[in-house]
Amino acid sequence: MIFVTVGTDMAFNRLVRTVDEWALASGRQDVFAQIGETDWQPAHVAWSKFLEPPEFARRFAEADVVVAHAGMGTILSALQWEKPILVMPRRATQGEQRNEHQLATARHLSKLGKINVAMDENELRAMLDGLDQLLPREKIGAYASDSLIIALRDFIERG
Repeated sequence: MIFVTVGTDMAFNRLVRTVDEWALASGRQDVFAQIGETDWQPAHVAWSKFLEPPEFARRFAEADVVVAHAGMGTILSALQWEKPILVMPRRATQGEQRNEHQLATARHLSKLGKINVAMDENELRAMLDGLDQLLPREKIGAYASDSLIIALRDFIERG
C-alpha cells in the first residue's frame, strides 16, 4: 500500500493532484491519501482529509512506501519505522508554506542520503514510476542519542 500524507497545516494541491493523476495513468489502486486542507479531491485514490492518530499510525504501519510533504514528523516516522519515503517539499513561492524550510530540509536530508526527494511534479511522476524499487533508509531510534542528550545537557548547564 502507498500511503500519501500532506500533514494538516496548509493545502498541498500539487502533490495530491500529481499522485491522483499518476494513479489513474499507472492503474495503481493501492494508494490511500491523507490530504488535509487540500482543495483537490482525488478521483482515483482513496482519501480522507484527516485521520485520527490511531488510524494514521495503522496506515503508516501498513504502508509499503510513504509519499509525503517534507515535514520532519513524517520523515522521522518513516526513518523510525524503516519505511521508504519519497518527499516533495512544499514551496512558499507557491503559497504552500510560510517560508522555504521544507525545501531546505529536503535538500539537506537528500544530501545525507536519508530520503528520496522530488523537487517538482515532473520529478514526482518519474519517481512514482519507480516507487516499488525504493528501499528504506537507515533506521533511527525513537529517542535522541546519548551523546546528543549529554551535549544538550552540558550546553544548558553552562548557559
